Amino acid sequence: MPAVVLFLAVAGCSSTDASAPVTVPGPPAGEAALCRALHEELPAEIAGLERGDTDPASDLTAQWGGGAIVLRCGVPRPERMSDPQADAVEADGVNWMLEERESGPRFTSTYRKTYVEVTMDERFTHDSTPLAALAAPVRETIPPSV
Repeated sequence: MPAVVLFLAVAGCSSTDASAPVTVPGPPAGEAALCRALHEELPAEIAGLERGDTDPASDLTAQWGGGAIVLRCGVPRPERMSDPQADAVEADGVNWMLEERESGPRFTSTYRKTYVEVTMDERFTHDSTPLAALAAPVRETIPPSV
């Protein structure tokens, strides 16, 4: 019996593709289709971090570096977006609203047919350059709303 328990413990820890728990958004069908197109265009690596699966796996989510960077597509419009004083950044033609959090920044795309949210861990607190790696896929698959 101990050998079976040891085997299960080793098997459970042997995955080379760590999954990060991520809440999957529930956008309307048209937005979900845009998100599926985005999912196909996302890079295999961002800021030296490899792309992996999310838990649960979904075409609406992606992660890099075991959850250091997490993308969710089709999220609801953040309330903070109504604040004219909200911080924003632009990365290669894509505008993002910035929300500072203790665990790291959260960015939500603006002026697009669906909202794309990108959360990053604390190592990216003052570094939004990973957004540049996401700019082309977002521009190519999520049309502007204005």
